[in-house]
Amino acid sequence: MRETYFSKVIALFLFLAIGLPVYGWAGEPTEKIKQTTDKILKIVTDPSLKHPSKAQERKRSIRNAVDERFDWEEMARRALARHWDQRADQDKKEFVRLFGDLLERTYLNKVEGYSGEKVQYEGETLESEYAVVKVKIVTQKNVDIPVEYRLHKKGNDWFVYDISIEGVSLVNNYRTQFSSIITQSSYETLVKKLKEKVSQK
Repeated sequence: MRETYFSKVIALFLFLAIGLPVYGWAGEPTEKIKQTTDKILKIVTDPSLKHPSKAQERKRSIRNAVDERFDWEEMARRALARHWDQRADQDKKEFVRLFGDLLERTYLNKVEGYSGEKVQYEGETLESEYAVVKVKIVTQKNVDIPVEYRLHKKGNDWFVYDISIEGVSLVNNYRTQFSSIITQSSYETLVKKLKEKVSQK
């Protein structure tokens, strides 16, 4: 599968996880993202988790922190689109797991590979139970990368269901890829490809 924009999304996670300067106005959804960022920062800077023998423990801790903020089921449902309702409950659960593992695979492998970028929170918009948090990443070469977190409220908390990097939606990008595979082959082929991708070292 193509990973051009997926890699950019992963890089964004990394920028936010390194503990960089944060500027601008922040409402409740923005604060929720910052809380998750702080948790990840604490994990990646924890001296007791730096040793190679702690690699798996560190990855699990990071995944748990990400799981608290990302609505994998909603992201997976939107990515699968019209094909979602055609699946049995067991298939949906498997797909949600694979989708989360797909993002985890590259994210965790690169989590300590970035430094020096700046994050500017530029505000958010609220509409009922939905919110968009606007962020600008400033690279070491002073290149601005516009980012939008899309969240929805469930109960008393906010969860990410999509991210747009330079106007390109992560969910829409995967939706196009997934739909193409299913249409040209089958859902089973898509699942096989995802399993192969997740299992790669």
